[in-house]
Amino acid sequence: MTVLQIPLPEQLHEQLRAWAEREKVSIEQLAAAAVAEKLSALEQLAYFRERAGRGDRKKFLDAMNRVPDVPPIPPDEPYAGSAS
Repeated sequence: MTVLQIPLPEQLHEQLRAWAEREKVSIEQLAAAAVAEKLSALEQLAYFRERAGRGDRKKFLDAMNRVPDVPPIPPDEPYAGSAS
């Protein structure tokens, strides 16, 4: 395991300490979990950006044009109060 020293603003450190107490975990455990969650979110963002880069708008529109224009099957109809 690697030890990492990170300077934190006092207010952020206090929030981290308070949440760690509420969650009944150590500050280190909460900080490691927060870093893991952030890295996961960044990985997902990178994945979706890469996938979006491979997208082809013309192919998408061609596929959408092949969808039949029929009313939706219940319960898929639009909500009566929606703006659409």
